[in-house]
Amino acid sequence: MEDERRQRLEQLCQHIGHEFKDISLLHQALCHASYVHEHSQEALSSYERLEYLGDAVLELVISELLFSAFPEASEGELSKARALVVNENRLAATAGGLGLGQCLLLGRGEESQGGRDKPSLLADALEALVAAVYLDAGLEAARDVVQRLLGEAAQRALGRKPRKDCKTSLQELVQEALHVTPRYELVEAIGPDHAKTFTVNLLIGERRLAAGSGRSKKEAEQEAARLGLERWASGDTGIGPD
Repeated sequence: MEDERRQRLEQLCQHIGHEFKDISLLHQALCHASYVHEHSQEALSSYERLEYLGDAVLELVISELLFSAFPEASEGELSKARALVVNENRLAATAGGLGLGQCLLLGRGEESQGGRDKPSLLADALEALVAAVYLDAGLEAARDVVQRLLGEAAQRALGRKPRKDCKTSLQELVQEALHVTPRYELVEAIGPDHAKTFTVNLLIGERRLAAGSGRSKKEAEQEAARLGLERWASGDTGIGPD
């Protein structure tokens, strides 16, 4: 690898916040098939295989971010939000901000057709870069890079601020006001194993504030907490803040 190429790649490493142990992975991630075809004597590989892997890693990490940031979002909402974050235009804009186009190795034909600014190439290169980080240092390193590059977009993806789940919100309110922690007591679980309905009581101290039902104990607790928050906000609890 020429010194100028290595220097450019090292500058890119600073931008993404990852220092490669094997910088040849980053070199490959930014090598287009058109360049490989024209430089067969260099025994290079294009980024196509890395792009395939990076697409999967990117979807996993963004899915995790959204799942954690929006605990009340449905599967459909999360899927739509992920599509907004990992679509070609978003990835290309992120790649452009990193100056990834200037790091691409392109064949003469692709270069003459403005390949460095093509959204499709930039998006593919970013996916390949994520795969390179993953292969170089594992999932945690890839997660850090994706969070740095796309975390803000993920936080905005549902058009609202991340919300805390009902249990967490209620716990914070009760602990601040009364210095106790809400408890959830299983009342019953009825129905066949494949379709049980769970009911729980929400207790603050020894006082029952609400009851909730759901298809799992966790879902029932969230429902009880949601109803508890409503009663708490209305002041109709007998145990709430003054």
